[in-house]
Amino acid sequence: MVTDQRKSARKILKVRAVLAMEGQAPVQVRTSDIGVNGVSLTVPNPLQTGQVGQVAFDLLVDGKSFPLQARARVMYCIFSNGEFKAGFQFMNLDLNALSQLSRFLR
Repeated sequence: MVTDQRKSARKILKVRAVLAMEGQAPVQVRTSDIGVNGVSLTVPNPLQTGQVGQVAFDLLVDGKSFPLQARARVMYCIFSNGEFKAGFQFMNLDLNALSQLSRFLR
């Protein structure tokens, strides 16, 4: 049985994003949901737990687009319904990004 290891509430977020894993070219991905600690992405290829990369996407906060960029670590990657779903934990979000993310999650 798989248990949910998330430590915070999540909100559905389905937007385009760019993922650049260390040592690899950036790829287009899609977000699934987001929380204060991380984001879930649909990715084209499997990722290894512990890998680190840069994720970038736009959040709509109070009617304005906020570009969020963050370093993130792969926490899991599973094959589901013909695609790979990967969970990322944010690493050291800057104060402005954390503030905008908190406002989005309200």
